[in-house]
Amino acid sequence: MVVSHFLKWASTARVSERAAAAAALARAYVDRELPFEDRCAAEAALTLLLDDPSSKVRQAMAEALSMSRHAPVQIIAALASDQPEVAALVLARSPLLTDADLIDRVATGQKPTQKLIADRPSVSMSVSAAIAEIGEAEACAALLANTGACIASLSFRRMTERHGHVPAVREALIADARLPADCRHMLLVKLGETLKGSPLVLALMGAARAERVLRDACVKSSLTLIETTHADEHAALVEHLRLRGDLTTSFLIRTVAYGKVDFFGAALVALTGQAQHRVGALLAGGQDVAVRALLTAAGLSSLAHGILLTALKVWREVANGKRVAGVQEVSWLMLKELGGQAAEGELPALVKSIHLDALRQNARGHALAIAAA
Repeated sequence: MVVSHFLKWASTARVSERAAAAAALARAYVDRELPFEDRCAAEAALTLLLDDPSSKVRQAMAEALSMSRHAPVQIIAALASDQPEVAALVLARSPLLTDADLIDRVATGQKPTQKLIADRPSVSMSVSAAIAEIGEAEACAALLANTGACIASLSFRRMTERHGHVPAVREALIADARLPADCRHMLLVKLGETLKGSPLVLALMGAARAERVLRDACVKSSLTLIETTHADEHAALVEHLRLRGDLTTSFLIRTVAYGKVDFFGAALVALTGQAQHRVGALLAGGQDVAVRALLTAAGLSSLAHGILLTALKVWREVANGKRVAGVQEVSWLMLKELGGQAAEGELPALVKSIHLDALRQNARGHALAIAAA
């Protein structure tokens, strides 16, 4: 088709005919089927068609041009700012849109626009950061579901902070293996807060009991989280817990009772400021006096020193293959250090609760093994 004739014809043609012709001209342009002079004329004609009163014509152009690297940049930019049904094709697919273009549209666009950008086949770290920082919950959920999105740890944290209470986002975050450990803990806390405020939970338990039960559940979930957290993320998780005020003596006693000695070491490094290799050496085989000095430097009560030393010695023997023991035996020895079942006070009560939890867990596992036999 001669371009000059096309422009004369387009002024009187029906919408369906103009849309079909615009698509054909756009395909011929991106396929590079035209000589240079005709390509220049075709580009001018396509630019003129941006002013067509029918969105169907512009939508046909967008369909033909949206996936090509050879489309005219000015036309792509105009189509990306067009009506939603036109812009959607370009925003979702065009490789000509730069990160700056996409970030600008994330900032100024509505929910559908943000979601389209989050769903692109490839999303850079900077665009992901923009969505995490200002995107709606739907866009963040789409971003997390996109295997072609590159997401920084900081962006995970921002989505957790901003939308962790939204079920769809929370589920997508938890399902993502890249989610940092401190973000997982933050989600646990948000879920606990949501449940604590549930009318059903309050009606069944009352506010005080709901608070206590959910706090205990969060502590136990945090211990489980430590098991799945790589050692190089321990420092970040420790800092997160410390800033939240959750890195308490009772929590650290639980971590040692459950054999999370590496995490306990990371906590001592953060609390004392001592070198990681020194703390590790003391926990692995240091004299009691030196370990007590380390615990004192960490701000741990002297009342807890004895049970912590008892547990650490058992876990050392387990690590060296000299002993077979689990949480049940370790917690019993810790309780024995405090005076046994007759001991009273907050610390014995804590160790008793750890021991009872271990007994219940072991009994449950035994019962399931019998049932499966």
